[in-house]
Amino acid sequence: MKTATVRDLRNNFAKLETWLAEGEEIQIEKRGEPIAVLSPPRKPFVKIDWAARRKRIWGDRVFSEEEVKAMREAEYNPYEQ
Repeated sequence: MKTATVRDLRNNFAKLETWLAEGEEIQIEKRGEPIAVLSPPRKPFVKIDWAARRKRIWGDRVFSEEEVKAMREAEYNPYEQ
């Protein structure tokens, strides 16, 4: 188990985040006394590929200015369709 201080948590979180990504548990200390333990998630974190999702839904479609205007008006006035 790795050890870090509250100051490390505040100022060097990227380093701690790397340790967590590598599967390490981190003991957080304040004035030399342990106050918490950070552990990596039990399930691996899955990042959503938003670009692939958009392409799957819309394909390579490009909307015209009129289509965008109509969609925006429909969003602002959902009962006037």
